[in-house]
Amino acid sequence: MPRPFRIQNRTEMLDGIVDEFLHNSPRGRRLIAVDGADDARAAGFADDLAERLEAAGQHVLRVSVGDVDEATLRTTTVEPFRAGTLPGEEPDTVLIIDGRGLLTVSARGMWHFSLWTLAGDELPHAGASVIVDVTDDDAPTRYFYDYCALPPSVGDRTVAARTS
Repeated sequence: MPRPFRIQNRTEMLDGIVDEFLHNSPRGRRLIAVDGADDARAAGFADDLAERLEAAGQHVLRVSVGDVDEATLRTTTVEPFRAGTLPGEEPDTVLIIDGRGLLTVSARGMWHFSLWTLAGDELPHAGASVIVDVTDDDAPTRYFYDYCALPPSVGDRTVAARTS
């Protein structure tokens, strides 16, 4: 059973996530993935996260990739970012990417930090650094799951699509 942790409001939750991320990855070119069962909610959460990171003094780039395969994501976005050739980046930049399939087993190693957004009875993704229920956009709930009890594919839309 997951343990919920409710914050007073969305901004406080985002600031807590920003603090956690910056504690673990304070400098350099850093990559954050935001995925979820609902693309619009994931993109909105990524936008808000970018805003809070900027408020914390970070240079942020935001990219929405939609439903892109891993090879394309690596060659068009991740590798240019790591090489310092992605337009708009600086040496200390956080790149926040939202899209589908960002937390597949093979893609997880690309990210310094990852978030999975869910709403209602949707399943979490065991590969995410942070899991947030955004059913109530103004007062989201962060969940702490016992990852040992969840298979790595929980919440993975590509696995769910293949088994349906």
